[in-house]
Amino acid sequence: MDAVIVTGAAGALGHAVVAEFLAAGRPVVALDRPGDRLDALGKQDGVHPVAADLSARAAVQAAFAEVDALPVTPTALVGLAGGFAPAALADVDEDHLDGLWRSNFGSALWTAQAAAPRFAARGGGAIVTVGSRTAVSGRAPLAHATSKAAVVRLTSVLADELRADHIRVNAVLPSTIDTPANRKWMSPEQAARAVAPAAVAKVIVFLCGPDAAPISGAAIPVYGDA
Repeated sequence: MDAVIVTGAAGALGHAVVAEFLAAGRPVVALDRPGDRLDALGKQDGVHPVAADLSARAAVQAAFAEVDALPVTPTALVGLAGGFAPAALADVDEDHLDGLWRSNFGSALWTAQAAAPRFAARGGGAIVTVGSRTAVSGRAPLAHATSKAAVVRLTSVLADELRADHIRVNAVLPSTIDTPANRKWMSPEQAARAVAPAAVAKVIVFLCGPDAAPISGAAIPVYGDA
């Protein structure tokens, strides 16, 4: 079966997405920052780890050159890489803004740019980005929400641009995901309503599969009860 590139693969959602693809019989190229978590993930059968700074275009291009040398053929990209940092209008500064735009929007843009010509040469493929509920509605940390809103708009622009290459591009919009990091600040009531990473992963795997062939340019809410 064709492989899937998953960025941000060493995170909590990344682990769930990798597990779901492996259960479906699809090998995974796991891209993330170098470190113990990526090393541990790479020890699983069917996982091919590649370390990279996904917010930098040159680093992404170099990482995809490494992917080209692997014994798998990726035809899907799942862009989970990104960051979060709360700040209201008065608290946003250049470093805060630049960091979130590079980690959220930059990583999505540079990996799509690298993947698209490769998928087109293979006859098509699928790209799934991750926005957020706050990208489209409600109160939100300013820089994070606007960087995620840019990811959602990037998704629709790429869906139009890449349609002729038979590359589908869709976004999922999670609300609060039930991760160890989020449980540090969530109340028990919030945790009970948060969306399980495995539930988000199932939607992502569907969007990369043949049953989602008619779907491109969608921004799919994955809110649960949160």
